[in-house]
Amino acid sequence: MPMAIALKARCVFLGAPGAGKGTQAKKVSETASLAHISTGDMLRQEVASGSALGETARSFMDGGKLVPDDVIIGMVQARIQLPDAKSAWILDGFPRTLMQAEALDRSLGSSALTHVVYFAVPEDVLIGRLAGRRSCSKCGAIWHVEHQPTKSKGICDHCSGKLVQRSDDSPEAVVERLKVYRSQTSPLLAYYRDRKVLRELDANRAPAVVFTELLKLMQ
Repeated sequence: MPMAIALKARCVFLGAPGAGKGTQAKKVSETASLAHISTGDMLRQEVASGSALGETARSFMDGGKLVPDDVIIGMVQARIQLPDAKSAWILDGFPRTLMQAEALDRSLGSSALTHVVYFAVPEDVLIGRLAGRRSCSKCGAIWHVEHQPTKSKGICDHCSGKLVQRSDDSPEAVVERLKVYRSQTSPLLAYYRDRKVLRELDANRAPAVVFTELLKLMQ
């Protein structure tokens, strides 16, 4: 059995696209009953619904660019007020800019972040992870053509849904996403390091190994 994590944890998972933040956040959420708040998932749900927010987000996401700060900040501030996130949560994919980090600090007030974990992965590994990633169009499960293939090519093992490549995982979008990450998100490491809450995790290892160390970091 994995070690329990403090139920009052308020966490941010940082790292480039493809670093494994979402996979690990889901596992930690299930282990410790923390709300897993993925801004990427929230935006993709809006895109799929065809809402006005979704259409706005699509134009940025398809080009590998970040959705404007005011849109994301409003979504997150509303989400962490819901009952399941009142005391404990993991933010996956937010903040991505200094403006977002500062807005989060203001909204939390005295309920400061307890953990900020940086998932460190070499860029060449990230490119391979993203380019080979496939998502189930039916249940949303994530697979990889090399590292986690399905039994039948192009078909989800869980629900038999068709596997698709997200538009922001195309080779052109991946290069742009990593470029944006370096310029806008990397400065967050210094921001949180100055606040003495940053912990660095070598995420270029087997998921089970990363998960075990992650739990230790969050005690």
